[in-house]
Amino acid sequence: MSAFWRTIIAGLVLVGLFGLPNPAAAQLGKLKDKVKDKAEQKVDEKVDEKIDEALEGESEEEEQPAEAESTESATETEGAEAGTPAQPGGAAKLKPGEGAWLNYDFIPGDKILYYEDFEKSPVGDFPERLEFGEGNMEVAEWQGSRYLRVSTHAELDIPLPKVLPETFTMEFDLYLPEGSIQIYGFDPEGNTPFEHTLVEFQPGTGAVRGNGGGEASTSTDEGIWKELVHIRLMGYKKYLKVYANEKRLANIPNADFVHSDKIHIHVYNGWEATILFDNIRIAEGGKKILYDQLAAEGRVATQGIYFDSGSDRIRPESTPTLKEIGTMLQEHADLKLLIEGHTDSQGEDAANLTLSDQRAAAVKTYLVEAYKIDAARLQTKGLGETKPVDSNDTAEGRQNNRRVELVKL
Repeated sequence: MSAFWRTIIAGLVLVGLFGLPNPAAAQLGKLKDKVKDKAEQKVDEKVDEKIDEALEGESEEEEQPAEAESTESATETEGAEAGTPAQPGGAAKLKPGEGAWLNYDFIPGDKILYYEDFEKSPVGDFPERLEFGEGNMEVAEWQGSRYLRVSTHAELDIPLPKVLPETFTMEFDLYLPEGSIQIYGFDPEGNTPFEHTLVEFQPGTGAVRGNGGGEASTSTDEGIWKELVHIRLMGYKKYLKVYANEKRLANIPNADFVHSDKIHIHVYNGWEATILFDNIRIAEGGKKILYDQLAAEGRVATQGIYFDSGSDRIRPESTPTLKEIGTMLQEHADLKLLIEGHTDSQGEDAANLTLSDQRAAAVKTYLVEAYKIDAARLQTKGLGETKPVDSNDTAEGRQNNRRVELVKL
């Protein structure tokens, strides 16, 4: 115990024994309030200090936080392991459609254009697949996972292999204890972002704003920003929806988000706080009618069914995709489907085959139980890594290969 606290406690004991006149008691009350405020401030400062120390490999904490549950999807995206910040969205054992996920309607795009989890980037370097603008940014490692760490005001661009499609989704994990970030399309004509629509986040608030299109602002629980928050954007023509974890923050029907071959991120960080990015994923598609695609092509791939890492437990983020499949089967009683599970080439062949089979079976079980679909209408098959649709040599290709496909029978 520090000398400061010994002095305070001793003073309180004397007060309890002998009492004080009212003015002195009032002063002591003010002192106690100041001590409390100072202590809370110190706790907040220590949290940021410990994150910084841990990211630099200098942490000497005696007690480690419990291991956070990693999130995985049909894309099998690995989240951070145990550590400060916690996993996005929490680790509650909810099923699709339960709790706040009941009204969740985000459907990820089915063609990955850009994916980066920084696992191949050297610690201490700026990731070569991003375009540097300004500021202090580097890859940092925490408990076996890597993040892009931003410790000052900063700007960077995400380059795309093509102009951002009319229908797109963007996702990333964000730790934002202080400051704010803005996301907007890079305008090749040099117009300012405020002439169009930009998306902005800071602790306690989220906003979609800009002079060129619709605007909305909303409040969020500041407590969620003490952990990794999973941010999602879903664009369809002029429509733009924005999510933080399972909550939809904005729903703009007349947004003017610039569609070019770059997405710009501007970080405002005057506090020199530790801001972290991870699992950046940009995809084409996101708003589709499954039945029309099945009728036209005989099969459809989905990236929107999520599983726990190395498991067949379906996560609640899968709610909108499963709802679309279940509703389609209810409305078309003659429709029969083969549910295929697919993986990339990482890992053992036999293990991938087994897990893909288990996951396909889990999807069937859910549809039968939640939507009362006749089990005889659904068949399942795990194909592991045997049917790739893209190269396994790139992060985007591996993401595209991790999928669940529906085949019309």
